[in-house]
Amino acid sequence: MRDVLPEILRWHRSGEQIALATLVDTHGASPRPAGARLACTRSGRLIGSVSGGCVENDVVHRAMQVLDENRSVVQRYGIDDEVSVAVGLSCGGEIDVLIEPFDADVAWQSASQAIGDRTPVALCVALAPDDLRGRHIAVHDDGRVAGGIDPLVDPRLIDAAREMLLDGGQRIVEFPLANDPVRVFIDAIPPEPRLFIVGATHTATSLCRLAVQLGFHVSVIDPRTPFATRERFPDAHALLLEWPDVVLDAAGLDARCHVLTLSHDLKFDVPTLARALRSDVRYIGALGSRKTHERRLVRLREQGFGESDLARIHTPIGLDIGARTPEEIALAILAEIVAVRRGRDGQPLSAKAGRIHAEPVAAHD
Repeated sequence: MRDVLPEILRWHRSGEQIALATLVDTHGASPRPAGARLACTRSGRLIGSVSGGCVENDVVHRAMQVLDENRSVVQRYGIDDEVSVAVGLSCGGEIDVLIEPFDADVAWQSASQAIGDRTPVALCVALAPDDLRGRHIAVHDDGRVAGGIDPLVDPRLIDAAREMLLDGGQRIVEFPLANDPVRVFIDAIPPEPRLFIVGATHTATSLCRLAVQLGFHVSVIDPRTPFATRERFPDAHALLLEWPDVVLDAAGLDARCHVLTLSHDLKFDVPTLARALRSDVRYIGALGSRKTHERRLVRLREQGFGESDLARIHTPIGLDIGARTPEEIALAILAEIVAVRRGRDGQPLSAKAGRIHAEPVAAHD
């Protein structure tokens, strides 16, 4: 959503006719996850993808029909489908794609504002029955809503959407209504996960660049001016020449935050870890040897932290991939962070039994 929404809104402001395709459900293997979007205009502009290239040509063709008829449709693509041979869906699964005329209604405007403000929002769209398909409602974590699908369905839908706002994700819910059940796609969009990197080291430059590419909002913290420069960290969303405890105290650390200290310096490490341990941050990591970490632990115990608190700190940091260079170390660290966020253990996919991409018990955004 964040990738395509700014361009969609620019097109809309310029008067373009826009069709929006959303991958709402997957059955078996799929190149893209639910929630993937593709937008196209009558004039031929295109952004996004719902299948990594497998069905895009057919989606665009049907999108023009949707604009002609001003009517939303749900199209299924699958290996056993007649159109699959023509469009090339060869992964063996099936996908359901909602294709709708884009209208910047109150729900879309409300969701767009929330995404811009970095606050959680769930954008819901009806898939069935036909007379409700394409109606939207935006649900915020503070209880505000915009738009609506059906007065008899909206209260239960709002409850379902708000439950998803902490970690985000997508699902289809179904509610009985007269003779036709109402099916609604919920796309819960939390703010970007935040990553605080303490210590403007060489590894931090690679880590910052890669984390931004993975969708993190990255803040680099280091009061040492020669190291924390825009030349070294052009991708950082925030470059803070402050002591880490000052920044973290003001940051409002929560379960969407991840805190790393890469400084190898106790005067930075200990305040950083103490602030993180007093919060609900999802991941705490500290670079350094076991000997260095023992010195950190002594200081933290002196501040009253128990063993269960200290066990939250990931160190040695990162997955064991044999990393040696700063770039490889950054990759190992981010791989561990992603595994923690997704409730995974970081084992090779070849070692898994059953479905490769089955949902974990605790799946996160």
